[in-house]
Amino acid sequence: MTDAILSLNDATLSLDGNAGRVDILKGITLDIARGETVGLVGPSGSGKSSLLMLMGGLERASSGSVMALGHDLTTLGEDALARFRRNHMGVVFQSFHLIATMTALENVATPLELAGAKDAFERAEAELQAVGLGDRVNHYPAQMSGGEQQRVALARAAAPRPDILLADEPTGNLDGVTGQAIMDILFGLRDRHGSTLVLVTHAPELAERCDRVVRLQDGKVLADSFERAAE
Repeated sequence: MTDAILSLNDATLSLDGNAGRVDILKGITLDIARGETVGLVGPSGSGKSSLLMLMGGLERASSGSVMALGHDLTTLGEDALARFRRNHMGVVFQSFHLIATMTALENVATPLELAGAKDAFERAEAELQAVGLGDRVNHYPAQMSGGEQQRVALARAAAPRPDILLADEPTGNLDGVTGQAIMDILFGLRDRHGSTLVLVTHAPELAERCDRVVRLQDGKVLADSFERAAE
């Protein structure tokens, strides 16, 4: 693929557990184009989240290569990886990972400040407005519902205008109605910023909205379809 923003070549991931070495991912080769939306689906334990972590440099491949924007994430040191993620990636988890002692505005603005953005708080407020939380900017996580906290997490991930947006079960902890609202916001953020979106999901309705669905099983790619397909 000539315009691949993410490219994995024979990437493996093995981790040491109580029962010994466990092979999590087994020779993943996958190209994702700039601007593409890809859903990672498959049964629990198939390696979906681990693959997303490789793409984000949050896990280091045991062998093979993981290229993002022309950089091999397997060869970067921890500081370089952190800078790369800060400058080019947004990550949203099933658990919101908000800082409890910070307001919604501070949670979104802090990564921008760390990146040296002069307009960190202005951009943070604009992103919170974009996810429908303009009236909650000064609220703390404990004062917000789960859906509102996930909106803050989405705003925080989108505020740096990332080239790559990674989402791990972003609706997994939410009820159906709230999850639908979060899906709409997630795809809206992708459209606003032109990000490449890769998401892990068990929700068929979320997978159906992706340009492409990659199905994993036992740590391998079982199917890779450009057709919209439910899990």
